[in-house]
Amino acid sequence: GNYGIKNDEIESDSVKISGMVCKKFSDVASRYGGDGSLNEYFEKEKLVAICELDTRKLVRHIRDKGAMNAIISSEELDIEILKSKLKTVPSMAGLELASKVSCTESFEIGTENQNKVALLDFGVKKNIIRSLVDRGCHLKVFPWNTKTSEIMAWNPDGIMLSNGPGDPSVMPEVIATVQEIVASEIPVFGICLGHQLLALSQGLVTKKMHNGHRGINHPIKNMITGKCEVTSQNHGFVVDMDSANEHDNIEVTHVHLNDNTLAGIKVKDKSAFSVQYHPEAGPGPNDAKYLFDNFLENIIKAKQIQTV
Repeated sequence: GNYGIKNDEIESDSVKISGMVCKKFSDVASRYGGDGSLNEYFEKEKLVAICELDTRKLVRHIRDKGAMNAIISSEELDIEILKSKLKTVPSMAGLELASKVSCTESFEIGTENQNKVALLDFGVKKNIIRSLVDRGCHLKVFPWNTKTSEIMAWNPDGIMLSNGPGDPSVMPEVIATVQEIVASEIPVFGICLGHQLLALSQGLVTKKMHNGHRGINHPIKNMITGKCEVTSQNHGFVVDMDSANEHDNIEVTHVHLNDNTLAGIKVKDKSAFSVQYHPEAGPGPNDAKYLFDNFLENIIKAKQIQTV
């Protein structure tokens, strides 16, 4: 918490965590241009945190046992009662969460120009929006469950499938929408949950991971260039590698070097691609920001073909 909070670097309109566990919680913040301490931010957002724990031991436990639900309480201290409350919390598997974090009404951002990008919001990070606007795109952000007909009525040049939380396999209507979008020949770019939804729309399979990938230094190999990229990742589900390798129309474009899980795909006969990680960073490295440039190149190429 000694770094404090800077409001213009917050990636969401509201806090998405329920609580925080840490070794030390600093009440003092020192940062140029900061807007307050972490403690003030937690009090404002009515968030709970617990500190002075052996977080290394806790990490080892999660590493060995897998991701799990947790409970923090400063009121009820009876362990057995807390355990019984925890049992009522659903597993992430089978949980649809995009509806909890998506916008409820569409809105536009960026100056009007020839590159119109429709963004399906499953819990989009602000830096994805910035990354597109900085490249001269005019965005219209649509709620997570918007139908294909409404998206196409805006006449977009490209479609972005955003990041977001939850199990993608329990979103059949959205998967059907993505399938229709891909069939339309409009360039598509998916990130994180958007990547998983693109994969599911093409008949691939997703699964829950033992631990998930969390952090800003995950190594990825670009299978097209052969180069390694350091990436920011935050996901608990992954597209099954075997289902991708067995699909005639899917090319595996990126692989995670720590565990050889699938990190990126391309639909061979369409202008549609996606990655499991966060090329927009915020926080994290900038190694993969070129993917936004690739998306824009696909949009320009598609428009040139239409005018021929």
